[in-house]
Amino acid sequence: MATTYLSRTSGTSTNVDKCTFSAWIKRGNLTASGHILMGQYTDVNNRGKITFTDDYLTYFQKTGGSTTANVVTTRKFRDTSGWYNVVIAFDSTQGTEADRIKFYVNGVQETAFSSTDYSQNENVRINESSVPIVIGQDGNSGFYFDGSMSYVAFVDGTAELPGIFGETDSTTGEWKIKTTITPSVAWGNNGFLILKNGNSLTDESTNSNNFTLGGGTLTKTEDNPSNVFATLNPLVNPAGDTTSLSNGNNTYTNQNYNYNTRSTLGMTSGKFYWEQKVNNATSVKVGLCTSQYDPSLDTDNAGAYYGGVGGGGVYVLMQNSTTNWQRTNNNTSKNIDTYTNAIASTSSSILMGAVDVDAGKLWVGVDGVWMYSGNPATGANAQITFTNSSPDELQIMASHGDNSTPRSTQWNFGNGYFGTTAVSSAGTNASGIGIFEYDVPTGYTALSTKGLNL
Repeated sequence: MATTYLSRTSGTSTNVDKCTFSAWIKRGNLTASGHILMGQYTDVNNRGKITFTDDYLTYFQKTGGSTTANVVTTRKFRDTSGWYNVVIAFDSTQGTEADRIKFYVNGVQETAFSSTDYSQNENVRINESSVPIVIGQDGNSGFYFDGSMSYVAFVDGTAELPGIFGETDSTTGEWKIKTTITPSVAWGNNGFLILKNGNSLTDESTNSNNFTLGGGTLTKTEDNPSNVFATLNPLVNPAGDTTSLSNGNNTYTNQNYNYNTRSTLGMTSGKFYWEQKVNNATSVKVGLCTSQYDPSLDTDNAGAYYGGVGGGGVYVLMQNSTTNWQRTNNNTSKNIDTYTNAIASTSSSILMGAVDVDAGKLWVGVDGVWMYSGNPATGANAQITFTNSSPDELQIMASHGDNSTPRSTQWNFGNGYFGTTAVSSAGTNASGIGIFEYDVPTGYTALSTKGLNL
C-alpha cells in the first residue's frame, strides 16, 4: 500500500465512545514515514489515527486543538516476515485511564506503554459521525501504510476482545485467523469488514459500508495470514547500503553489488521455485546464501558453498549481452563459461530459480526455458551443485552485479505479481501454492509456510 489508501464517509455512530479496530497486517518498508493503519482527518485540530510511529504501535488524536489521546507501546514491531493481528478496543467511559484503550497483538494484550494519555468520555475520532474514514492513510498527511492488509474489521458500539477475530491453534499454539467474525453484540452502524476475500472493498459485515479506492493501486496477494510467503528482508542491509525495497518488499533496487539482501524465509529441506523479473539490471545474480550470511559480503569469490558466520553463497551471474543472456560461472578462479543461451535478452526478461535443498542443486532459467537443458523435475543438468557444510538453512539471495546506476528487479515468490502487475499467463503448479508466470517444475513449490510443510 505504499501510495494506496481506501476511504468512505461514516454514518451516525452507534456509540462514539466505544468501538474496536482489527486487522491482519504484514509490514513492508520500515523506513517509510507514517505507517497509518486507519485515520480520520477533519482539520489539523480535529483528527485521529492508528499508526506505527517509529515502529511503536500508537493511537493519537486531537479534538478542538487539544491532544485528547496519545497511547504508545514501549515494544517495537519490526517483523516483516510474518503477519500481525492488531486489535485495538476503545471505551472512553472507563474510570481507569489504561482501560480506555486496549491494544492486543496476536491475541496478547500489550501492557507496557510510554504514554497512556486518553481523556475520559472523549469521542473516538475514528468513530465520529459523518466524517471521512481512511484505511492506509489518515486522509491528509500523505503518510501511507507500507505492506499488506487482510480482514480489516471495525465494530461500532462495543470494545471487543481479540477472540472475536482470531484464536489459538490447538496444535501449534499460534494465533490464527478466524474467517467468520461475529461481534459480541452487533457490528453497529459504522461497522465493516473489508479485504476479506482478496482485494475486495465490499463490506462483508451485516452492513453495506463499502469503501472506495482513494489512490494508488490495490493488488491481490497470495500472501495471507494462513499461508505466509517469503519476501525480501529489509532488516539485513548494512549501514551505507543503497538497497531499497518496495511493493511489499518484492521490488529490489540496488546500486552497489557489494551489498545484497535475502529472503525472509529459509529452507532446510525440500524443493522450491521462484521468479525474478528484470527491470533495468544488466547483471543479475540468481542464487542462495546461508541465514548467517553477511549481506555486505560480495560472493564473487565464492565458488563453493561455505557455511558459518560470514559464510558465502552460491549463484549464477546472468549477464545481459544485448542480444542474449549468458551465464558467468563464478568459481574460485573466476572462469567464464563460454556457453551463451540462445534466449533473447530484454529488460523485461523473467529469470527463474529452482533449488533442491536435499540434493544441493540449483537451476536457472530465462523466460520459461531452463539453461543447459536443465530439468529440475528429474534432477538433470543443474547449473550448480553445492554442499551445505554448516548445516544452516538456505535463503534466496537478491543481488545485482552492476555498480554503475540503480538497478531494479521485481520478485515473485508466488504472490502472482511483479510489482503491481499480475503475471500475464499463470503456469501450472501441481502443489497449488502460489501463482507464477511459468510452469513450476513437478515436485517443487513456493517458498511459503505451507510450502515448507509439504
